[in-house]
This record gives sequence, C-alpha cells and structure tokens, in this order.
Amino acid sequence: MIKKIILFTKGIETLWFFSEQMGKTFELLGYDVFYFDQCKEYRSLSDLIWFCEPGVTAAISFNYDGCAGEEYFIDSQGISFFDAREVVFINIVVDHPFYYHKFVPYLPKDYTQISIDREHEAYLKHFFPNIKRGPFMPLGGTSLWEKNSLPGWEKRPVDIVFTGNYNPPSMFEEAITRNGPEYTKFYYDIIDDLIEHPWKSMDKTIIEHLNRDVEDVSEEGIKETMPNMIFIDLYVRHYFRGEVVKTLVDSGLKVYCFGAGWDCLPCEHPENIINGNVLDSLGCLQQISRSKISLNVMPWFKDGAHDRVFNSMLNGAVCASDSSKYMDEILKDGKDYVRYDLARLNELPGKITDVLEDREKWESIASCGYNRAAKRHTWADRARFLHSEILCKIQ
Repeated sequence: MIKKIILFTKGIETLWFFSEQMGKTFELLGYDVFYFDQCKEYRSLSDLIWFCEPGVTAAISFNYDGCAGEEYFIDSQGISFFDAREVVFINIVVDHPFYYHKFVPYLPKDYTQISIDREHEAYLKHFFPNIKRGPFMPLGGTSLWEKNSLPGWEKRPVDIVFTGNYNPPSMFEEAITRNGPEYTKFYYDIIDDLIEHPWKSMDKTIIEHLNRDVEDVSEEGIKETMPNMIFIDLYVRHYFRGEVVKTLVDSGLKVYCFGAGWDCLPCEHPENIINGNVLDSLGCLQQISRSKISLNVMPWFKDGAHDRVFNSMLNGAVCASDSSKYMDEILKDGKDYVRYDLARLNELPGKITDVLEDREKWESIASCGYNRAAKRHTWADRARFLHSEILCKIQ
C-alpha cells in the first residue's frame, strides 16, 4: 500500500503549480508528501534518499519530470533511482505524446502513463502498446474563492481576458522550409488541412498525409517521423489563438492579453489588445477573477479539456471556448460556458456581446459553470481520483 508520494517542483511553473495543488489533497488523505526541487536537484536527491521507503512510495510527475534521463536519477550502472528504490512512477502527460518519444528509453520499470486527452491515449496504445496506461484523467482547475465570496459583476472591471502567450506562425517558417520545397509543400498541405478542418485530429491528419503522400511509408517509419512534426501542432494552435483574439479585437471588443507575443499579432485594431505582463499561474487566476469572460482556445485537445476552462469557471468568469468530444459530454453550451466554433469565428463576437450585454445571463452561466467545475474538476478531485483508481489498488 502506498504511504508516501514524491512530487516535482521548480521545473515548468505551470506543472509544479499543478503538483502543489494535488499535494495539498494528498496530505489531507494521509500521505507523506515530498516535494523534489529540480533547481536544487542534488541537495533534494540527498533528502529523497532518506524519504523513500521501498514498496510504499510513489512518484507522481507531469511531462516526464524525473524520468527524462536526468543524470542525477541514474547511477553509474545505468540504473534508475526509482527502480533501485522500488518506487511506483505515475507520469501525467499534459501535451501530445509525440513530443516525448525520446524519453521512452528512460522510463522506470514500474511505470504508468496518464493521458489528459483520449486521443492521446489512443496514440499511446497504437504506437507504444508496451507502456502501461492508467485511466484517462483530464486536467483540473484551481479556485481562489469559495462560491459565496466570488467577485460579482461590479467587481470585474475587465470584460474579456486571455491568459497565455502568442507565437506568430512565422516563427515556425524555418522548421517548415528546412528540407526544401517538396517538404515545405508537404508540411503546408497538412497545416492547410487542419486550418480548413479544425475539428480534425492532429496525429490522425498527419498520418493520413504520410500514408497518402510518402511512398512506401511503414508503420515504424510513421512512428519515427511523428516527433519531427511537432512544429505543425505549434503552428496550428498559435494560428488559431491569434485568429480568435484578432476576430474579437477587430470587431471592436477589447481583450486583455496576459502573456508574451501579443504585440506581434497582425490585426486591424491592435489598440483593442491590452497587453498585460507575463504571469505565473496564481497571477493568471487573479486576472481571471477580475474578468467577466475568460477566453480559451484549446491547444488542439479534441477529446480532453484544458485547465484554463476549469480555472475560468472556478474563479467566477464565464468561460468562452471551442469544444471537444469530452467537453461536449460534461458541459452544456449556454448553461455552463459559451461555446464557439473555430470554423465559424465570425459568430464569436456576437456570442460574447450577448453575454456582456445581459447581466442575468452572465450571472447564470458563471454560477452554473462554477458549480459544475467545483463538483468534479479541481486538482483536489484529480488527486482523489489517483488515490482511488491507482494508489489504493497497489499492493
């Protein structure tokens, strides 16, 4: 039975914020929790040696922290610290798995991978059937408020907020053109397909084009090629992030953007983009708490949900987002959130304006959204899920 849990901090800020939120609940559930500091790795490793108890300790990671071949976790014989100490390793992969093929050789023996999108889970099952998969678990959200203390309409001076960075698609031009005209056309064919059909799966669309346009491509060849195509994912997600904000500001609506790169967005009315600072996770939640509508553009999760959806709801803003199969199962458009379609962005300003001009409608959606997310979609809920579905079942 697991009694001790290792969580990783001081790496990617967002991920260690997630870890700390779950850690609070694990402690309430009675686990002894150790926070491994990735900025003081050798000092932290010294403390971890004393903390680990073989057979009753689990590590819970995001995006391969701790199992990405870090030299301080591998001894001179090539043995993983977690194998030597008989630690169960659970890795929650926040991005598409094709970003992380290179880490597969370093996985501990007692390893389970959690997907936050069911399309990611299907990809893992198809290309890496030997990797043990845990149950699907979407991302969670964090609230700064109890429901009766949520700031109301009058205390939200910002109409629309977006918390996230923007990279102009031109940033990826070098990667797209690096192998000459033939490859450039191939890559842009995939990009154009996804832009024209934004409901399509990322990996399935890439595989469709590989099978159609590359002669004698094998299954193994596709598997080896996929990590070389991540710039397509980045291009398309930032293209639509820009298009959503551009559509709103060019319609006359002001959008407060907290993140880097928004001064690079080409649009007719850049004065309607209010550039804020780059913020940490807490800062983003605070800005959402000051806003009536929190905008989300899904990072091509077609069968999952981004934490920004639940963060928006849990901090009293109305979430406006494109959707996914999973979100269609758990949320109702016009009741829990405002849904828009990437293929019909011309409808987005009207949807936003309808809510901003109707206080009762805003209050109803904000209240229902909070209730929906607070009931099942916090990081505390995700910690309890891991406790009941995995940790309690380990003998």
